[in-house]
Formats: sequence, C-alpha cells, structure tokens
Amino acid sequence: MTRTARIGLTVLLCVAALGCGPKRINQVLADPSRYRNQTITVRGTVAQSASIAGRGIYKLADGDQSLWVVTTSGAPRQGAHVDVTGRLQDGFDLGPFSSVLNLPESVKSGLVLVASSHRAR
Repeated sequence: MTRTARIGLTVLLCVAALGCGPKRINQVLADPSRYRNQTITVRGTVAQSASIAGRGIYKLADGDQSLWVVTTSGAPRQGAHVDVTGRLQDGFDLGPFSSVLNLPESVKSGLVLVASSHRAR
C-alpha cells in the first residue's frame, strides 16, 4: 500500500469514527424511525434500574429526555454514567418488569434500546 493510500485510509477511518460516536437521546427520540432496528450507541446517566433473573432494565437519561434499556447482563447502578450500544426496537413488552419498577402504562410497550453492551464513563 502506498503512503498516499495509507493516509487516505486513515482520514476515511477518522471521519467514519467521528460520525459513529454516541448519539444524544433527544436525537434518537426526535426521529426514531431513522435508528429503528439499527445498532447505535447512546450516552446518559442511569436514572432507574432493576434486575430480575440475570436480565435488567434501566432508564437512561440525558437532560430531560430518557430511553428505557433492556439487557441480558444485568443493569448498571442508578447514577452511573454509561455509553450503551444496542438495537433500537419498537413495541417491546416491558410488562414483566412492572412488578419491580413502577412503569407508567405508556411505557409498558414501547421504544427501547436492547443493549448488547454498556461501558461506564
């Protein structure tokens, strides 16, 4: 590979990395159809969390916006600052968590991020 090709590849990777960073929750909620069924990363603070039998659910907040996150690896503690990667899904049934968290009726089936990983910041 020539030096020019390596520089071009490096620039391309840097530009791609900048565009693929964590999304703000308000970005996702403003146009959920743009992100639905895609892998995305969002950043926020855990406002509520609960775990049942190795599965977890937590409310990720960013300012006055929030998004529910479902995970199979347990939930981070309340107050944790995390980056969460997963797939945005609509119509996800949160009913099984109703007994642990006081979920409003409007949230029991709705837009959630099904996490594949999370990382503390």
